Amino acid sequence: MPSTELLIAFFATTAIFAYIPGPAMLYAAAQTMARGRWSGLTAALGIHLGGYVHVIAAAAGLSVLFHAVPTLYVAVKLAGALYLIWLGVSLFRAKAQDDAVIPGPVISGIVPKSARRAFFESITVEVLNPKTAIFFMAFLPQFIDASATFPVWLQFLVLGTIVNLMFSSADVMCVVLAGALITRLRRSSHAQRLMRRAGGAVLVGLGVHVALQKS
Repeated sequence: MPSTELLIAFFATTAIFAYIPGPAMLYAAAQTMARGRWSGLTAALGIHLGGYVHVIAAAAGLSVLFHAVPTLYVAVKLAGALYLIWLGVSLFRAKAQDDAVIPGPVISGIVPKSARRAFFESITVEVLNPKTAIFFMAFLPQFIDASATFPVWLQFLVLGTIVNLMFSSADVMCVVLAGALITRLRRSSHAQRLMRRAGGAVLVGLGVHVALQKS
């Protein structure tokens, strides 16, 4: 593994990147506002699991394809942007009984439909985010030690997993904060409708932002 000094720099830099508000945190907060804390947590889990696709791709060197084939990068980016916009519009059109705000886990242990939906949507959103792949490919090599005992691909996997976990901890914190807000408003159907629309607006805004980004 890399030297102690390199690992300290890695953890410090990762923590800074993880807790700077970004698209993943906004997405998790939007899901929480629109569908409740439990859906927000499952969304954070979906983002986390989707992140491993990019970690594995970086370890295998597949992320280089986005640099080698710019058209592929643009296609995947636009697909992800359109999906985010579609999700946001769907929240605007959702009826209260379809996506009622759920402040926490259901006592019976049955995962709400909206939570399952948020989970699978979040995996798709993360997988269709080429900027995550580019980030891992650009960030991780700075802390890879080619002369270390462990092979380079294993270092990519280990460091990538740590990065993914730290970023997910920030997403969960964002969900908890957003959940505390909706808990205060859950008794008002009007407030629930506003929160759902606010979540939809955030998702549409993220989709437009992703689509218009030049790189």
